[in-house]
Amino acid sequence: MMPKRCDWVTQDDVYIEYHDGEWGVPVHEDRKLFEMLILEGAQAGLSWLTILKRRDAYREAFCGFDYEAVAAFDAADEERLLQDPGIVRNRLKIRSAINNATRFVEVRQAFGTFDRYLWQFVDGQPIVNRWKTQDEIPANTSLSDALSEDLKRRGFNFVGSTICYALMQSIGMVNDHTVDCFRHGPVSRLR
Repeated sequence: MMPKRCDWVTQDDVYIEYHDGEWGVPVHEDRKLFEMLILEGAQAGLSWLTILKRRDAYREAFCGFDYEAVAAFDAADEERLLQDPGIVRNRLKIRSAINNATRFVEVRQAFGTFDRYLWQFVDGQPIVNRWKTQDEIPANTSLSDALSEDLKRRGFNFVGSTICYALMQSIGMVNDHTVDCFRHGPVSRLR
């Protein structure tokens, strides 16, 4: 029998693998945090599945999500990315990724790690929600509003509150698996 999953998960293997293995699991490694920041920004206006299916191409195009390498990208790199059929070829999103890499490095310099900066918004511990239905899960919260405002103040872009909340969900700052999902309990115990 198939385990009960969150209602947003389709039968697509990419979605199932992401939901079962990553979504809501706390992430503290800066390169992985940068990856999710870039992917969430790329997703704006598109489906998450669209981005997940292009993830390997993003990884290749953005130097394995090496934030220092991406921060050093120049106009030639931007043009190269605009020609890459494996990623979303949107000039604003590509510029945003490069800009956000530079801002990411600055935050690391100020806080020691991006992880330390990001997780301070939840006092270092995931928020465990107990939603019964998908409809209860918000698109944003006062916490994602605060994170969005602070990131924008630091010069990041494509970091609106909804994108920030999706980031918080993806990296486990919040556990938004519904209580009937087989992943809710195991993810709730992760710190």
